[in-house]
Amino acid sequence: MASNQEISNARFSVEAREWDSNKKHVESTNNAFDAIKRYVPAFQNGNNKDLDVLEIGSGTGLLSFLLAPHVRSLIGVDTAEGMISAFNTKLQDLPDTAKANLCAINHYLESVEDAPLQDAAAYLAPPSSTPPYRFDLIVSHLTLHHIPLLPNIFATMLGCLKPGGMIALTDYEDFGPEAVPFHPISKREGVERHGIDKDEVCNLLMKTGFNEVRVEEAFVLRKEVEAEGGKPAREMDFPFLVCLGVK
Repeated sequence: MASNQEISNARFSVEAREWDSNKKHVESTNNAFDAIKRYVPAFQNGNNKDLDVLEIGSGTGLLSFLLAPHVRSLIGVDTAEGMISAFNTKLQDLPDTAKANLCAINHYLESVEDAPLQDAAAYLAPPSSTPPYRFDLIVSHLTLHHIPLLPNIFATMLGCLKPGGMIALTDYEDFGPEAVPFHPISKREGVERHGIDKDEVCNLLMKTGFNEVRVEEAFVLRKEVEAEGGKPAREMDFPFLVCLGVK
């Protein structure tokens, strides 16, 4: 029997070619980018060009390609081969100067020591850097609700950060049964959780060892959901949380 991760990888690999044409995917990613700029101090004090960024669940690179021009380097990590293929196709279409600080790897990340991550970091690292390479900022968007074990991924993120580095993770909020329609019925198989719980994530981040933990609403996405359970097709508001913490 296929695991949730295998089901999700297969689904996202199929959907990758059309992913960027979904207006709500683009809208939510633009909102996530705006939230990162609001909440990450480096973007406020003008030090963002010194940031080495790791993106967990980079997909086709919607967020990656928004962030890359504003940071020193960005590595995207994703487990769906089709998503990485779409990312690389977009990367090939960029002029050489625009793609010099950006790459993505198809890898299930468990440690900063993982060879694919270190190889990618070595490729992008400035000459003054030395391995093992770590990151100033870790981001993810609409990824946490697909992660089977949040304590594990949070521990991995902490290990991948430099001292003083931070996370800025965005995902929609689990506000009870009404959050379930965020995914159409046909796409619910393989989904680990219907949004993320604010208190649970806050507590897990603190237990992991993050400091200055904050989990708060960053924006609201209004989208149409399908008819089910006697309710018609309708538009609903889905709050998105930003999860912040510092090593």
